[in-house]
Amino acid sequence: METPAFLDRDRPDVPNLVVPGGVTPFYLQGSPVRGRLVRLGVLADVLLTRHDNPAPITRLAGKALALVAALASALKFHGSFSLQIKGDGPVSMLVADCTDTGALRFYVRTDEDALNALLAETPKPTDRELLGNGYLALTIDQGAETERHQGIVDIAGDDLSSMATHYFATSEQHACWLYLTCQLTDAGWRAGGLVLERIAGEGGTHVVGAETDDASWETATILASTLSAREVLDDTLAPSDLLYRLFHEEGLHVSQPRALAYGCRCSRARLVEVLHGFPEEDLDHMMQDDGQIVMTCEFCNHDFRFPRKEVAGRTQ
Repeated sequence: METPAFLDRDRPDVPNLVVPGGVTPFYLQGSPVRGRLVRLGVLADVLLTRHDNPAPITRLAGKALALVAALASALKFHGSFSLQIKGDGPVSMLVADCTDTGALRFYVRTDEDALNALLAETPKPTDRELLGNGYLALTIDQGAETERHQGIVDIAGDDLSSMATHYFATSEQHACWLYLTCQLTDAGWRAGGLVLERIAGEGGTHVVGAETDDASWETATILASTLSAREVLDDTLAPSDLLYRLFHEEGLHVSQPRALAYGCRCSRARLVEVLHGFPEEDLDHMMQDDGQIVMTCEFCNHDFRFPRKEVAGRTQ
């Protein structure tokens, strides 16, 4: 017996992929520094290639996924961390989010004419040229019964790394160092990054003295600046080996890795609830020649088909 749409919460026909060591947390003993190394591995290719986007947009989306993966891995509760950017450029909206369990998803909304014009003039545009002027928001969502925490700043900087750094300096007044990258490699699309945070102390050690803190933070950021995209995206280079190369003289302590996964949360039940909110007349207009209503999830690009005769709209 077929499950009614309003009860069907099964995953659609999308990849069931988990990367066990997608995020590697660490801290530097005796220093005000903690961080996360993010490497999406094959998950980047699986997520990004479900959308037919030009390479510059794919690179931007990959960096956004790496950013929310890093931030969500620090959550101490069930919830999600989301990034939303709205601008007046060819990319009018970018959304990426990650749950505390590492479930990732994204979508990008573009103005096709504006994008084609930009790419004809500048084949390799910066993130800022794609986004234009607008705002960047980061949101922590702990569920329906709690109030969301959201910070919003203007778009500032040429790439997503500098935009996120500006956010933390402006909205959170929190010192962060970020490096994000996404490239098409011989193995497919890969994305990742490194995030450092300056804190009061870590690993049970309190660092005494502002000068010591300043020097430790400066040293960590200088060492992090030697990181290359090739190292971040190299599937054969173990995260612990990469972190050792960067910070082995700074009291490096590597914590338990966190998994990342293909994480669209769409279902027929969710979408049929949306359809129930439309008037009957609008549902009739949505119906195709074969009597079906087709809804496409913007995150996973999966088409859901609903027989019009089985969908009841709201009454006027």
